[in-house]
Amino acid sequence: MEWFGGGFILGLIAIPVFLAFARFFGLYACVGECQAHVFTLFGKVIGTIDEPGLQVPVMKFGPRALLVPFFGKSYVVSTALRQHYLRNQMVNSEEGTPMGVGIWYEMRVTDPESYLFTNANPDGSLQANVTSSTISTLSNLEMEKMLEDRHSLSRTVRATVSPLSEKWGYTLGSVYIRKVAFTDQVMVDNITEKVVKRLVQVTSAMKQDGENRVGLIKSETAYRVSQKMAEASAARPMIVGKALNEISAADDEILETVLSVMEIDTLLKSEASIDLLPSSGNLLLQIGR
Repeated sequence: MEWFGGGFILGLIAIPVFLAFARFFGLYACVGECQAHVFTLFGKVIGTIDEPGLQVPVMKFGPRALLVPFFGKSYVVSTALRQHYLRNQMVNSEEGTPMGVGIWYEMRVTDPESYLFTNANPDGSLQANVTSSTISTLSNLEMEKMLEDRHSLSRTVRATVSPLSEKWGYTLGSVYIRKVAFTDQVMVDNITEKVVKRLVQVTSAMKQDGENRVGLIKSETAYRVSQKMAEASAARPMIVGKALNEISAADDEILETVLSVMEIDTLLKSEASIDLLPSSGNLLLQIGR
C-alpha cells in the first residue's frame, strides 16, 4: 500500500508537469470561448485556431507546428464583442456653435491575422477613425439637424468607418451618436433663459385660450337657457288657459275654486296688507275704528 500511495502522489505531481511541458512544446493548446490563437513560424503565419476547446496544432498544421515554440510564437486574440464610448468630441455647427458629441460604438475582431500584423495599434487607430469620421460628418451641419437626425448621422459614420476597420481585422457593429451638448456655459444659460421665457409664454397662451373657451361655453349655455325659458314663458298662458277651459267644461264650481286659490296665492306672494271684514258688519263703522 505504501508504494501505491507514493505512486499516486508522484502521479499527481508528474501529470501537471507533463502537461505543462506538452503545452510548452506546442503539443496541444487550450482555446477559450471568444478567443483565437494565431501561430507564426519564422515570421510568417502558419495558421489560426478559433474553435474553442482542446486543440492539437500538429494535426492542423503538420510537424512544423512543433517548431513554433522555438522559432515562432503563438498569439492569443480576443474575439469578444467590445464596446467603447468617446466623450466630448468637439464639432462646430453651421452657426458656429461649439458642440460636444458623445459616440458609442461596438466592434469585434473577425480577422485575427490582420488585427495583429496590419496595424501596430488597431484599437487606437479605430478610435481615431471613428472620431475623425464623426467630426467630418457633423461639422458645419445645422444645429437642428445635428440634434434631431442622430440616427441617420450614426449610420453615415458607420458606413464611413467600416471599410478601413475591416482592413485592420475589425467588424464594426452599431455606431450611435448618444449625446450632442453645448460646451459654452454662457450659451447654455442664454438658451435656458429663452426656453424658460418661451415656456412661460406658451403656458400663458394656453391658459388664456382655456379661459376664452370656458367663457364662450358659458355664454352659449346661458343663451340657450334663456331661449328655452322664454319659450316656456310664452307657452305657459296657452297651457294654463287650455287647462282652465278643460276644468270649466267639466265643472264651473271647480273652476271658481281654482281661480280663488290662484288669487289668494297671488296675494300671499305680493306680501300686501289685507284687512279682513266680517260680512255682516257695517263697512263705514269698521273703517272709522
